[in-house]
Amino acid sequence: MKKALKFIGKIVLGIIALILIGFIIISIRYNRISSKNMKLSGPEAPVLEENGFSYRDLNKNGELDVYEDNRQTIDKRIEDLVTQMTVEEKAGMLFHPPIAMNKDGSLLEKPNPGNIFSFVSPSSSSFILKKLMNHFNVFLIADPGNMAAWYNRVQKLAEKTRLGIPVTISSDPRHSFSSGAANFASARFSKWCEPIGFGAIGDSTFVARFSDIARQEYLAVGIRTALHPMADLATEPRWGRISGTFGSDAFLAKKLTAAYIYGFQGDSIGPESISCMTKHFPGGGPQKDGWDAHFPYGQDQVYPGNNFDYHQIPFEGAFAANTGQIMPYYGVPVGQTSEDVGFSYNKEVITGLLRNKYNFDGVVCTDWMIVTEQKLFGIIKMEPRSYGVFNLTEKERFIKALDAGVDQFGGEAVPEIITKLVKEGRIEESRLDVSVRRLLKDKFRLGLFDNPYVNAEKANQIVGKKEFVELGKLSQRKAIVLLKNSESSTGKSLPLDKNTKIYVENIDIETAAGYGTVTDNPEEADFAILRLTTPYTGGLGKGLIEKFFHQGDLDFKGEEKAHILDIAGKVPTIIDIYLERPAVIPEITKQCKALIANFGASDDAVLDVIFGKFNPNGKLPFELPSSMEAVKNQKEDVPYDSKDPLFPFGFGLTFDDK
Repeated sequence: MKKALKFIGKIVLGIIALILIGFIIISIRYNRISSKNMKLSGPEAPVLEENGFSYRDLNKNGELDVYEDNRQTIDKRIEDLVTQMTVEEKAGMLFHPPIAMNKDGSLLEKPNPGNIFSFVSPSSSSFILKKLMNHFNVFLIADPGNMAAWYNRVQKLAEKTRLGIPVTISSDPRHSFSSGAANFASARFSKWCEPIGFGAIGDSTFVARFSDIARQEYLAVGIRTALHPMADLATEPRWGRISGTFGSDAFLAKKLTAAYIYGFQGDSIGPESISCMTKHFPGGGPQKDGWDAHFPYGQDQVYPGNNFDYHQIPFEGAFAANTGQIMPYYGVPVGQTSEDVGFSYNKEVITGLLRNKYNFDGVVCTDWMIVTEQKLFGIIKMEPRSYGVFNLTEKERFIKALDAGVDQFGGEAVPEIITKLVKEGRIEESRLDVSVRRLLKDKFRLGLFDNPYVNAEKANQIVGKKEFVELGKLSQRKAIVLLKNSESSTGKSLPLDKNTKIYVENIDIETAAGYGTVTDNPEEADFAILRLTTPYTGGLGKGLIEKFFHQGDLDFKGEEKAHILDIAGKVPTIIDIYLERPAVIPEITKQCKALIANFGASDDAVLDVIFGKFNPNGKLPFELPSSMEAVKNQKEDVPYDSKDPLFPFGFGLTFDDK
């Protein structure tokens, strides 16, 4: 036995040694790359003065160019800059990959074991100085002060390029209490309900207040493009991204989408704005059998109810609010256009519908990774979501997407391919100019050419400000929906009295003790309180990203269901369920004494409702089906079509109801 353990120990040490050697080799390699890239950098842009007017000499020529002069119109500044740009510089603008940072706010120039995303985007200087890209999204981030400092360093690096074109940083949502696949919340940002919770609240003024606060926190750390809101509809209950929507009703979603964008952008995009990239045009959500289009088996979007137009209604709210940008989804709108290809490759959708019908002339950025095959951490092969065009080469896919009308490629980092296509005569440089003008317009409107820097010291004061945090907590409570409140021996089951003896599951014991007397034996309790989450069964494959998507069946099964019903049979039970999707819970609903639904809420937010410190007034933003059979018989594109729903859209009780 000792020999075996000794042998295993040697193997483990050997593996550790190999990993360390690997990191040393990688570090040496990237140090060389970084050193080589830095030789491409020029001087910083000096601040010069001409006839009493100060300006940043971005191209370092000692003269005031039109694009450097903020007294000129944006159109004139754009045209002046476009005439100075090379094909390589134009191609760089058409890409929007992820970028990583070190925790201390320094630029990341090599893979860092402390940040898994550094293996996806390991070299800032390669992106900015060599590939000449200047749009990036961030995942894992440093604390506010260090992120702001990092952001300033990124802008200083961009300043050293030939024309000094500033960088635009984007992010997926960061303010929800519950994190999703693309939601990498910071411990310091204020925590709010999920977007679906705003659908339960239904108050556009409150939504605009939220997005104005999120705007201030984003602005403080240098995030200037919000890769949200989602204007998609929750008409297919099995879809794994429902928590990011405002619900199943198109007209409610239209109202809230407009308010959301207004809070981020204001009346018009300016230096204090965050530009919104509204997604996923013309409406993700009606996925065949609910499978998400991130995965090949979920590529089909189907419209058995002929409801294609209904899914565009929320985007009309986005256009009315002048959303800066639009992101199409991955899916294929089966049978809706002359060719079954993904939205970003579909000219009838991008040019015909978005550009011509809705007159949208802002930036269209594809969803992430639709063109090229990539490797995660240099190991895990990731196929592109090139639905309908897998037969085309990568070059042909770029040509088709640009011809369809898109401006930028999310998650991609190969501007050299576009450069080559122009030099081969397969793409006209004038076609690049069309997209570059749109992209530059946002940078100019956001004030990035005049002053892209932020105050790193103030970032810590703004992000997580007490007022913001308190409003976030309020949102969690306002979104809670009371679905059932049965009679008890003393009247309605809820609210509970402070002296109630309670048994709890999935609730912090210390938090619960601040509300009632906690026992670890359910049979000794006056009430049991169970916190649940909508079930899921996963996807059809075994990919890494699939683990982040809650898809499939919506009902509790086996031992988990039996346990819940067993507790409810022994003691009066209050169920709180996080409805990230519409759960199927008829037996649980029948057995429990009270049922509440949350859309991203802390233990104390839920207990505040249960113990009467907050009177719930939220309304269901979608139906709760009565069975999985009813779910399977629904049409993916139609709202309110579940047979005999357990609870209908818009249902919600209060403690004042008799």
